[in-house]
Amino acid sequence: MTTTQNEPLFNHIRFIMVEPSHPGNVGAAARAIKTMGFQQLCLVNPKSPTIITHENAIAMASGATDVLENTTIADSLEQALAPVSLAFALTARPRYIGPPPKTIRESACIGAEHLRMHPTGQIAIVLGTERTGLENHAINQCQYLCYIPANPEYSSLNVAQALQLAAWELRYALLEQLDFPLVVKTPGKILEADLPATQSEIQSFLTHWEQALTAVDFLDPNHPKKLMVRMQQLFTRSQLSHAEVAMLRGVCTAMMKTARKINPTTTS
Repeated sequence: MTTTQNEPLFNHIRFIMVEPSHPGNVGAAARAIKTMGFQQLCLVNPKSPTIITHENAIAMASGATDVLENTTIADSLEQALAPVSLAFALTARPRYIGPPPKTIRESACIGAEHLRMHPTGQIAIVLGTERTGLENHAINQCQYLCYIPANPEYSSLNVAQALQLAAWELRYALLEQLDFPLVVKTPGKILEADLPATQSEIQSFLTHWEQALTAVDFLDPNHPKKLMVRMQQLFTRSQLSHAEVAMLRGVCTAMMKTARKINPTTTS
């Protein structure tokens, strides 16, 4: 379990699906929520009362069955929003009258700031049906209308895909708010061969490299110009490890061996 999954603020985000009809989308939504470290999924008046136990929902959850099993069912959006202090209506359709519109990224930042200022608050992302999206009466219960700035010629997203994007943006905003690392650090054994090579190893390799380049007639020792200086800069920037130096010295040995086969008079 990651640090962010233990962070209390991640339990203050609720994803609400209004009148879902496809079990697969509900399962995919549970998976999307869990991958981003959240837990709360709420369904408002689903088409089937057993939608979360449907085989397609379980299959699409792909291991996020704990989120699926803990999904709450509400009779109305009012009931689902009861504990919520800030709600965002996710929709692709603009409204001339209604809450102020924000991009999903702006919305996530507003949500993260809301939780920073009000640690006991609850945030909701509200999504509508596949066919009609959110109705105006549902949108008007939210403080903000948020949208995903997709291709204007084809902005239709599957509801579970839209939820995944919303969950990612919220996760990113919360990680920044909490000053958590964005890159997952996985523990593992550090091999000695992967440690940085010493300057002594690098200089010995460069001497060997110069000999190999001379053996294959790439370097003229009488007119070296700045070739080896540039080579030294190249390998210094690369910050070679012990294993990489050993590998390159093996290349040098092979180059010199091949050169001697072609021209037996070539010196080592």
